[in-house]
Amino acid sequence: MITSKLKPTKKHLAELSAENIIKVLLLALFSAVLTVTILWGSEFSAEKAAGAYCIIILLLGILYKDLIRYNPDIKKGYRLILLTGILLTGNLAIGRMFHYILEGFTRWIGTVDPGLLVYSVPLATGSMLIALLVDIHTAIIFTIITSLISGLWINSPLYAIFVFASGLTAAFGVIRCKKRSAIWRAGLSVSLISVLTVLLIFFFKEQLFSIDPLVAASAAFINGIAVTTMVSALLPLFEYSFKITTDISLLELVDLNQPLMRELLVEAPGTYHHSIIVGTLAETAAEAVGVNPLLARVSAYYHDIGKIKMPDYFIENQIASVSKHEKLAPRMSSLILLSHVKEGVELAKKYKLPQAIIDIIQQHHGTSVQTFFYQKAKEQHDAATPLTEEDFRYPGPKPQSRVAALVLMADAVEAASRVLTDTTPARVSLLVDRIINHCFIDGQLDNCELTFKDIREIRSHFVYLLTSMYHKRINYPGFEIANENTPKKPAKAPATEQ
Repeated sequence: MITSKLKPTKKHLAELSAENIIKVLLLALFSAVLTVTILWGSEFSAEKAAGAYCIIILLLGILYKDLIRYNPDIKKGYRLILLTGILLTGNLAIGRMFHYILEGFTRWIGTVDPGLLVYSVPLATGSMLIALLVDIHTAIIFTIITSLISGLWINSPLYAIFVFASGLTAAFGVIRCKKRSAIWRAGLSVSLISVLTVLLIFFFKEQLFSIDPLVAASAAFINGIAVTTMVSALLPLFEYSFKITTDISLLELVDLNQPLMRELLVEAPGTYHHSIIVGTLAETAAEAVGVNPLLARVSAYYHDIGKIKMPDYFIENQIASVSKHEKLAPRMSSLILLSHVKEGVELAKKYKLPQAIIDIIQQHHGTSVQTFFYQKAKEQHDAATPLTEEDFRYPGPKPQSRVAALVLMADAVEAASRVLTDTTPARVSLLVDRIINHCFIDGQLDNCELTFKDIREIRSHFVYLLTSMYHKRINYPGFEIANENTPKKPAKAPATEQ
């Protein structure tokens, strides 16, 4: 029996209908733009236009179904649909304009066949951009759709093969792109594969031994250069417009000379050092579980920037032997600690950090309890004043991604390891087990899609790194410290013969 809570209300049905109508309208709009693009300049025929429109709607429908399956977040809004549609239509529209200009130029010169210059049209631009902004799977499907539509435009299956080969090369060339120079290397690969594909096309057409393949190959080589130039120019624009964080933009933030990181070093040196270690832990674990290690590292660097506002109230920055919390009520101390998350989010927005990092700053404590101050409050509890555990919980939300969960666990493990007096591998392993188990039992990992296998990998990497960090060193002769309050004379230098 279905309860009333599970029954779809009229409001839900209206919202669902509105979303579907908007998606259908977007599909129709993008299909219309693509139809006009591929038929521009040719003799108009209503039957041909209707046929092209229906074919493009079919192709875009397949693309949309694939996006829904492999990118469930598409249901939460229209950003990914708009991005993919704009890249697809814009890519072909710019390519069509590029070809129109070159075609007019060659006809003006009169010495080159305009049909050969179609191989210089940089349609691989869209494939490279979608690989950088979304993911490689979407880029592959995007390339297939682009190649089919381009074959419809030129009315040539061989040109569709050319676009497919150059597009896939562009997409695979920027997987895990860590530097902007990687875009140029990918562009060079596009040029080489484009030249090879053109030569194979003319070999298939039995026209390899003529002047035409040389002209077409030259145009194909220019294709890669044009792709690189356009991607370099358009990538920052799409990153800013759609609030997307790529590895290239993350690389700029991993630089420790960033103003915010320099301020953290000066104002809260203990927190700075803690963040660096958390970054190392999170990055190594991220590589083990298959999430973006660069995002994990950068997020860990910035997760505690809110402590800049009141650094002396956090133990890693306290130099004096007496803590400032000694004179404060537990509730007040709790509020100060809670505030560093809110302050961190505000600082991140002020310095225009990517939304992915802001989310992790907000989620890096989840809804965990400040156990120390809660226990202290219980000891001082007055029966007349109500006291609940919820008063000492962070506001959350809980980690919504695997990267956020990694930062949460790395933060807790690194902080707890500071109190270990015995840093043997067994003690470190026991500590890591307790911290991760507590996070799991407390429900902090409920929304982040980590598997038990992932947790096992994370645990083993945390133990290995922490054990390595807290290694023992030998005592150097003359520098032993038997009593910290008694200065030790340095070792005498051996007497030399006169």
